[in-house]
Amino acid sequence: MNAISKLPRRSVAMLCLVAVVSMLLAQACSAVKHEDFKTCEQSAFCNRHRTFADSMLKQSQPASPYSVIKNSVALDGHFLTAAVEHSSEKVPLKFELGFMKNGVLRVRVQEETPLKPRFDETQMLVLRDEGGSLPYASPESIKLASNTTDNRVVSHTISYLDSNSSFSIRMTERPWSLEYLVDGKPTIQLNTKGLFRFEHLRERPAREEGAAEDTTGEWEEKFRSWTDTKPRGPESFGMDISFNGFEHVYGIPEHSSPLSLKDTRGGAKGAYDQPYRLYNLDVFEYELDNPMALYGSIPLMLAHSTESTAGVFWMNAAETWVDVSRQKPNSAFSGLFGRGSASHAPAVSTHWISESGVMDIFLLPGPSAADVFRQYAELVEPTPLPREFSLGYHQCRWNYIDQEDLLSVNSKLEEHKIPYDVIWLDIEHTDGKRYFTWDQSKFPDPVAMQQELARNGHKLVNVVDPHIKRDSEYRIWKEANENGYFVKDKNGSSDFQGWCWPGDSNWVDYLNPQACRWIGEQFHLDKYNQSTTDLFVWNDMNEPAVFNGPEITMDKDSKHYGGWEHRDVHNIFGMLYHKATADGLYTRETPATRPFALSRAYFAGSQRYGAIWTGDNAAEWSHLQASIPMILSNSIAGMHFVGADVGGFFGNPDAQLLTRWYQLGIWYPFFRAHAHIDTKRREPWLLGEPYLTYIRDAIRERYRLLPFWYTLFREASLTGMPIARPMWIEFPLEQALFTSQDSFMIGSSIMVVPATDSNVNQAIEVYFPAQENWYDMKTYALYLAPLKRQFTLDLSTTLVFARGGSIIPTRERQRISSALMKHDPFTIYVYISRAGTASGKLYFDDGETYDYKNGAFIERELMFADAKLSSRASPLTKDTSAYIAFLKKTTKVRVERVVIVGLPSALTKATVRENGEEREIQLELGCKGSDSDSECVIRDPAVFIGSDWEISLS
Repeated sequence: MNAISKLPRRSVAMLCLVAVVSMLLAQACSAVKHEDFKTCEQSAFCNRHRTFADSMLKQSQPASPYSVIKNSVALDGHFLTAAVEHSSEKVPLKFELGFMKNGVLRVRVQEETPLKPRFDETQMLVLRDEGGSLPYASPESIKLASNTTDNRVVSHTISYLDSNSSFSIRMTERPWSLEYLVDGKPTIQLNTKGLFRFEHLRERPAREEGAAEDTTGEWEEKFRSWTDTKPRGPESFGMDISFNGFEHVYGIPEHSSPLSLKDTRGGAKGAYDQPYRLYNLDVFEYELDNPMALYGSIPLMLAHSTESTAGVFWMNAAETWVDVSRQKPNSAFSGLFGRGSASHAPAVSTHWISESGVMDIFLLPGPSAADVFRQYAELVEPTPLPREFSLGYHQCRWNYIDQEDLLSVNSKLEEHKIPYDVIWLDIEHTDGKRYFTWDQSKFPDPVAMQQELARNGHKLVNVVDPHIKRDSEYRIWKEANENGYFVKDKNGSSDFQGWCWPGDSNWVDYLNPQACRWIGEQFHLDKYNQSTTDLFVWNDMNEPAVFNGPEITMDKDSKHYGGWEHRDVHNIFGMLYHKATADGLYTRETPATRPFALSRAYFAGSQRYGAIWTGDNAAEWSHLQASIPMILSNSIAGMHFVGADVGGFFGNPDAQLLTRWYQLGIWYPFFRAHAHIDTKRREPWLLGEPYLTYIRDAIRERYRLLPFWYTLFREASLTGMPIARPMWIEFPLEQALFTSQDSFMIGSSIMVVPATDSNVNQAIEVYFPAQENWYDMKTYALYLAPLKRQFTLDLSTTLVFARGGSIIPTRERQRISSALMKHDPFTIYVYISRAGTASGKLYFDDGETYDYKNGAFIERELMFADAKLSSRASPLTKDTSAYIAFLKKTTKVRVERVVIVGLPSALTKATVRENGEEREIQLELGCKGSDSDSECVIRDPAVFIGSDWEISLS
């Protein structure tokens, strides 16, 4: 027996944990270790498919070996079915097309009679209402026509007769391919490059004596010291999907890559040599400009051109790789998907490869970007309205040391008049990393602490990670163990064990509905000791991170509820924990209030459960720059409530970098400052002047615009439109903006051009797009687009512009939390377009409950035309009892100021009409009219926000 074995078990565990944590911290300081993570060549199924693609391209006329079995095509309701088989394997595959009213086409492929069931529960977990309310088209609206050419090529055309646009699908039998036509033009094409390959389930062949060992990784795969046993054998599949007429594709987060996705094959300048990987991983200090997998995966890709926007949603939760290759217009194309063929139109070809499950693809035809966002939202649900406080400023670090430290930070923020809504506690607040507990020596009275925060409207967020410390005295572990709620090892008999922050740990199996309900109940006030309704939750490490596992995650052959392997569900593991957390917060109160839960790992559907962030970035200018395309990529993939750690997680930002990061961070939908435990303290007041003032001014700007942000989240909840938007969404005809990531839009009204390098007096060139007016939001200076203009900035200056034709609601009174703003009056900013008009919306509700679903909200449509500003209730406003009750609560909330910018002529008075009454008021501050810097202020028009009213200028 060695010396360590004589120590108490707790001491041994602590020694081992110290060693593991020291190793990880050392790794963090030396940046990402590439050898910890697989390349495509090291991922056997990816390598097989890529090798197959290479072999196809060596053929002079590559053709898919798959064909439709003769006479198998049939139209059955809103589905078309067919049988497809390989020319030599002769294993029939069931091919199914599902047609939806909104033009979306669903494509599913699996074995007709599988040897074993494939994992097909992703649809139940991702699609809205478990897939039960998808808007399938009526059978009578779908028409099938078949045609045989002179050279005996059989094709079938399916058209939607009741769509607003002209959508049709053309399927060719031999070789099998599919084309989605929008207004008669092939827009999305499947298997036209012949890369469809489906590894059918099979029995393991007997190994003959003396036969060479399998090196394809079909039945066993080794990576470093780990062996993946692959008991089901090969079951992967791949498909080429081409976007015809497009040069740019976007999405498939999460990667630290440019907004417009780079080529991954074909040898183009700057291209990657690896596919984009979708496999949720804990990657320390991730490398920039890289297609490596990161913390989340959303397999949604959008293509955009001046003519249209289209998308593909590849609904699969297993490890997935995506190759991208462009075909330039009017050139011979010799990249991955072509061999010198002449071309007159651009195209982007992609190759999607997944390890297991069912091939389940949704083609989103658009044709506008707004159409694609709506079509995707109708599949997976849009982002719901969040708690209002969660749109404020979040103050976080690993870790606030104790109760005194945390309350001191709260007091300092209030003392320096820095508004904030949430302060956060990381893993050190617990009793030995036992989640749902407190270290009582550091936090002796958590309830009193939460009550002190709540006194001025502040909330607390605690981290609750998914790993459960193995400790028979720990209630959470004991209950989960007794009920069999943990993920099992590859044999399915013992619990899977691994290492994370507590040391030896188990992981709850969130595929088990009972386990999900149980973990959700732990967030209830009677279970989560010393918690209150002002406490919310942060899910970290839920990829899941397993320090001693392959690729720092869970072994793929671990077993989940239902007998499924972890490989089948890896990318939804984090989402399921996020859901269980949000469900627990939802059910802890009656009536329910909206939960807030932040997650690091995510998948399509995660937007339903809360916010995410981009993970462990670094305090470097390059990471500040990279946060923009990362947030925009998540936004266009439906993950709207997204942010990045302001200041950078690793390292120590200087005062200039930290200031600039706050000035950008206020434009992240989720706005949180966060830092590693080894970094220097960096709360804003520690920087001194002038940095404190610059940062405070930035945060106050966020709070001033909270009504605008909340209204944007309302729009997102109804339409699926992103909140932070790439420029091309708002200006779809401006080709120069298709790759732009140095500026972006917040909604349709505000353009942000951040300062992102270390030059103290930066010279930044701004492009003002379209035939529009643009106004500096601080000086009201007018810029007539299209225009390029260079600005020189000092550290106090930011470039933020309002788009002419916009109306933006604000609340101007300075408060220290959003809760204290609830009854403050509104200011309405009107930015005049060249046509002399403007429009906008204002939405608000109680910011906490679900009463808005019963009509308890105020939503106003604001219009300016013919020198007249009007407010009308939106068509969604109904005279329900809930609405009337809410209106009574807000009868004293008024508009205290109207600011009209860009008036073309001088004005002297205003006439107000409200509730049948008319009165005149005098105008203040200029109202002189000019080509630039024109500001007209109407002070206290005394109109109420919930009323219909009109202000006429003359």
